[in-house]
Amino acid sequence: MRVNLLCMFAGNSSLSDVQVYENELALALDAESMGFDRVMAVEHHFTDYAFCPDNAQFLSYVAARTSTIELFPAAFILPWNDPVRVAEKITMLDHLSGGRAVLGLGRGLARREFDAFRQDMAESRDRFDEAAVMVLEALESGFIEGSGPHYVQPRAELRPRPFQSFAGRSYMVGTSPASIDVAARLGLGAMKFGAAPWETVVDEVRRYRESFAAHHGTVAPPLITGDVMVCHDDDKRAEELARVHHRNYFVSVLRHYELLSDHFKEMLGSYAHYAGVAEAMRGTTEEASFEGYLSANLWGDPKRIVDQLARRRELLGDFELGVAVNFGDIDIEQARRSMRLFADKVLPEIKNWPAGTA
Repeated sequence: MRVNLLCMFAGNSSLSDVQVYENELALALDAESMGFDRVMAVEHHFTDYAFCPDNAQFLSYVAARTSTIELFPAAFILPWNDPVRVAEKITMLDHLSGGRAVLGLGRGLARREFDAFRQDMAESRDRFDEAAVMVLEALESGFIEGSGPHYVQPRAELRPRPFQSFAGRSYMVGTSPASIDVAARLGLGAMKFGAAPWETVVDEVRRYRESFAAHHGTVAPPLITGDVMVCHDDDKRAEELARVHHRNYFVSVLRHYELLSDHFKEMLGSYAHYAGVAEAMRGTTEEASFEGYLSANLWGDPKRIVDQLARRRELLGDFELGVAVNFGDIDIEQARRSMRLFADKVLPEIKNWPAGTA
């Protein structure tokens, strides 16, 4: 079972941006010695929700300070980036890291980020579909080209040239059923964040695996599940911390993505799933929504976390894990202790789970 550290770059009310980056770098550089397989870095812009405008640049620094851990931009948000630059950046990262780069592609969800980039959010699905094919084909052929309608790209060679295939190490990061369907069609692995109880996505994951096999004649890679996590020796204290910091992060998600707004109804072609999510959330209480979110993410002493992951495996079959420990205004020392305890007590057990339950 592959386990990844997810760097979130969330603003903290008591820290400067300099301190936020110092903390994220310190955690990322510790991950290799603790036994994590990959460092993942988000792309977000402009606000305290998260600010990593160039995840490939961040990971290139990590690459220079490490030797074996893989580097995973999770993800390049294609509607905000020229596909030529995405292909160039991931190729550069692969060269600088000695072949340790992993490609992550995403579509974006926050209206405020689309507006600041002067992009029409309603075009995001079409832009993603078009750009993703361009990038994936370029990484295999060494040449990028496109006929539009959004990206009319004359044929150009990537330099430095890709020196190995990205097949088997390319993913789509998203939450909606439509995104996971696109991942299957394009031959991408899929990553989903813990937004609601995992019982609610069992059929969706099954359809992804069936669609992947139908399109490509082979077994889909394991799903990556993304969690915010508090791990503590004292299970009761872990719950207390989770009810503060998971809630802080949950509220930031609601605000950043405007998940209680009805603006998704204006873009049903691209965001029908989120229009339904917003309507459902407006029909219940914030407390009820938070309890569902809390149950989908990781918290507890090591035994509880192992049990949570074992239950998830029963539901989803084989999966991989991305965990964030630095989020929701948590104290950095608490984040470090959580990461260390997880690495010492949980990682050895879950990495020994046998494959083959998909």
